[in-house]
Amino acid sequence: MAKFEMDTEFVRKLAEILEENDLGEIELADGDRRIRIARPTVTYATAPMAAASAPVAAPAAATPAGAADLAKHPGAVKSPMVGTAYLAPEPGKPNFVAVGDKVTAGQTILIIEAMKTFNPIKAPKAGTVMQILIDNAQPVEFGEALMIVE
Repeated sequence: MAKFEMDTEFVRKLAEILEENDLGEIELADGDRRIRIARPTVTYATAPMAAASAPVAAPAAATPAGAADLAKHPGAVKSPMVGTAYLAPEPGKPNFVAVGDKVTAGQTILIIEAMKTFNPIKAPKAGTVMQILIDNAQPVEFGEALMIVE
């Protein structure tokens, strides 16, 4: 087996791409040579979470047209993936945010579990949580409005 030369500058650039694009991992192959760069993931308890640790705004029991309208709201925080949304970091802990809370840009406001990986969903801008449109442990779709932050 031939010795594998490691281009550390190339590895650094791949790591930067991971960070800039908020990716979990990158894997490349060139013939027999393979490289995989992965960010550490935060793992939370995978047990079902108890519902209703804090009052939440009425979930969207709206018509599909009403849900589409909320997704167009300028303060809508939309799901970047399909998965299960959790409002708290783990069972028995307080929710990340509640209606009326002030948030800063980049603050984690919920997590979405997809393929046994828990992905933090961050506030896209500073503001106030006006509505929480989902229930805890609710399945969500790509592009679905999760919260309104104004």
